[in-house]
Amino acid sequence: MSTAPGTTGPDPGTTSPTGTRDGDAAELRRIHGFLSAFTRRQAARTVDFPGGFAALNDAYALSHGDNHVLVDGPTDPDALPGRVDELLAHLPHRTVYVLDTAVAAACAGPLERAGYTRATVLLMRHTGPVPELGGAREVDLPALSGPVAESWRRFLPDVGEEVIRDLVGRREARRRGTSDVRFLASHDEWGEVASWADLYLDPVAGVAQVEDLVTAASHLRQGHAGVVLDTALRLAAGAGCATVFLSALADDWPRRWYERRGFVPVGAVECFERA
Repeated sequence: MSTAPGTTGPDPGTTSPTGTRDGDAAELRRIHGFLSAFTRRQAARTVDFPGGFAALNDAYALSHGDNHVLVDGPTDPDALPGRVDELLAHLPHRTVYVLDTAVAAACAGPLERAGYTRATVLLMRHTGPVPELGGAREVDLPALSGPVAESWRRFLPDVGEEVIRDLVGRREARRRGTSDVRFLASHDEWGEVASWADLYLDPVAGVAQVEDLVTAASHLRQGHAGVVLDTALRLAAGAGCATVFLSALADDWPRRWYERRGFVPVGAVECFERA
């Protein structure tokens, strides 16, 4: 986002063959920098290697999002599968995120030959006006524990309770990711949490991320997710964050919902996984 949401909008630039605009390149660099820095600070420990690092947290060992490899620079594609095996040898899973598209293309062959599957996660920036209304409010983590656990049981019905425990508890580690981390929720008329999301603010860098926007099954299609997202956008604008982004799987329906609310793809992260 070249300007703050709700002002004059981004510099349109020119369109590349991939459908993104040349003016998005600077925004993408800022987002990549935010993601790398957030991941490092959130981790309990990191192990560097040429072109990236492993982010690890033994307290949430079953959470892929807290125990993975992030490639944020040039690296040796052929050496990567072996490095990941060494760095994540104590874990039952392998997860690798690659930020740069060209690096991801070079790494795809070696990783896929090593048994990894690949998914494209879009990075989408907000380009529309700041919503006039919000309505969600900041909550403490205990208020989200029950709804988050229930949602994970819905999304991952075959996993055990120890996995659910790590996926719920890991939000505590996110407080370390940046200087201002907020947990937002929309409530129904009886005060029950209906939808929620994380908001990560870095006013110094002027970047904000909306993460894990989820609605409880009993409150779907009631507008609660929009309330949470609108509130996050208002808070980000109020904090002076001109770049507001979120992530969405390229082949899943939420990306279309985000597009209708003013988000456009600015780049992608390639995710490689092996059970």
